[in-house]
Amino acid sequence: MAIVIRPSFFPYHGPKEFLFANFMLMSPYCIIARLDGHSRVVIRMAADCEPQSIQIEGAALQEDKEGLETFEVCRVSKNCDHPSSTHELPEGGLAAWATAFGAFLVQFCSFGYITSFGVYQDFYTQHYLTNETSSAISWIGSTSASLLMIVGLVAGFLYDQGYFYHLMIAGSFLQSFSLFMLSLSKPDHYYQIFLCQGLGLGIASGLLYVPSMAVISHHFQRRRTLVMTFVAAGSSLGAIIHPIMLNNLLDGPLGFASSIRVSAGLISSLLLIACLCMRTRLDSPATPVNYIVVARKCIYDVPFMLLIVGGFLLRVGFYYPLFFFQLDSIKHGISVEFSFYSLVILNGSNCIGRFTSGFIEAFTGVLNLTIISSFSCGILILGMIGLSSLAGVVVLGVLYGYVSGLNVAMAAPLVATLTPDLSELGARMGICLFISGLGGLIGTPICGALLTSNYTWWIPGLFSGIVSLAGSIMFLIMRYLFLRRRVS
Repeated sequence: MAIVIRPSFFPYHGPKEFLFANFMLMSPYCIIARLDGHSRVVIRMAADCEPQSIQIEGAALQEDKEGLETFEVCRVSKNCDHPSSTHELPEGGLAAWATAFGAFLVQFCSFGYITSFGVYQDFYTQHYLTNETSSAISWIGSTSASLLMIVGLVAGFLYDQGYFYHLMIAGSFLQSFSLFMLSLSKPDHYYQIFLCQGLGLGIASGLLYVPSMAVISHHFQRRRTLVMTFVAAGSSLGAIIHPIMLNNLLDGPLGFASSIRVSAGLISSLLLIACLCMRTRLDSPATPVNYIVVARKCIYDVPFMLLIVGGFLLRVGFYYPLFFFQLDSIKHGISVEFSFYSLVILNGSNCIGRFTSGFIEAFTGVLNLTIISSFSCGILILGMIGLSSLAGVVVLGVLYGYVSGLNVAMAAPLVATLTPDLSELGARMGICLFISGLGGLIGTPICGALLTSNYTWWIPGLFSGIVSLAGSIMFLIMRYLFLRRRVS
C-alpha cells in the first residue's frame, strides 16, 4: 500500500519537515522516514501491519524517475492493537477546557498586568516617585518584563521535569505577595517598589508564563493552535482591563495603597481559580533536552543566530510605546481623561493583531510577516516623534498595537520554522526568550535616560525606531540565508 501526499494538501507554508510531522502525528500508521536527508519523523503504526511504503509527491522534493520519493516504513512493536491512551489526546472535555480557561486567567494576570506598566510609569513620574528620573522608573517595568522571559528559561526546564503544579502554586503566591507588599510601599521609596514590582512581580510572572502555555499540549493536538490563540488572548484582554481599572483607582479617592490592594485581591482570586482548574495528563519526558548541547549547536546555525540578534535589537525599542505612550500623550496637551485610554486603544488593537495573524500568515508565510511587522514597528516608533494631537494618539495607538500584535504572534512559529529538529524546539524557544528579555531589560531605561527631565521626546523615539529597524534588517538577512540553505 502507498499513500501519496500532494503539497497542496497543506494549508500553511513552512518547512516540509514541520508540516509532514504535524500531519503524520494524526495518522494511525507508524513510520520512520527521512526528509531531505536529515529530519526523522516517527509516527504510530496500527496493529501488526506488514512493512508498508509511503510516497510524497511534489516539485519541492528531489524527484526520482516516476516523480515520487519513497520512504521506508518499519514495524515498531508486535502488540500495537490498542495504542496507549496516554498519547491519545482528548481534544476537549471538562478537564481540557478547564485547563485552557485556567491558562487564560494566568495570562490575564501575568503578562497582561506587566504590559500595563505604562499606567505606573505615568503615576510614578508625576505623583509617587517625583524625586526619581524617568530612566530609573523605567527600570522597574523593564525588569519585570524581562524577568518574565528570562525566568521562563528556568521554568521551562522545571516544567519538563514534572514540576508544573509547584511552578503554578509558587508563581501565584509570589505574585499575590508582591502586589500586597507593593501596597505598603511609601512615596519616594524607590527600592521598595523596585523589589516588589520589578523583581517580585517579574519572577512570579516568569514562573507562570511558560507552564501555562505548555500544559495545553497535554490536552489538545488538532485544536492546539486554536486553543493557544484563545489562551494568548488572555494577556491582551488583561492589557485592556488592567489600565482602565488602575487609572480609575489611582486617580480616584482610594489612594495608592488601597488601589493596589483592590488590584491584588482581583489577581489573587483569579490565580486561585486558575490553579484549581488546570490539570496535567502526560508524564514528563524520560530524557529532557540538554540546553547546553542545544546552545552549542545554535552557535553554528547562522540564520538562528541572526534571529537571536534581531530579536534582541527589536525588543530594545519594542517596549518604548507601551511604557511611555500615556505619559507622552499627557505631556503633549491631550486631556488626561482621554490619555488614560491611550494604552487601552493600543492594547485592544494588539489583541486584534494577534487574532488575525494566523489568517495573514497563511498568505504571506511566517518569515515574510515577521519582517513586515518588524519594519512597521520601527517606522511607527519613529512616527511617535511627531505625536502632538488627539488624532495622532488614536492613529499611532491603533497601528502600532496591531503590527506589534502580529509580531508577537509570529515569535513562536518563527523559532519553529528555523528549528531543524523539533525535539529541540522548547530549548531554542527558551534561549530566544532569554536573549530577547535582556533587550527588553535595557531598552526602556535607555529611553528614559534620553528623555531627561525636560521631556525631549524626539531623542528616545529616534533611538528606539533606529534600533528596531536594525533588528528588522537582521530578520531580512536571516530570511535570505535560511532560504538559500534550504535550496542548497
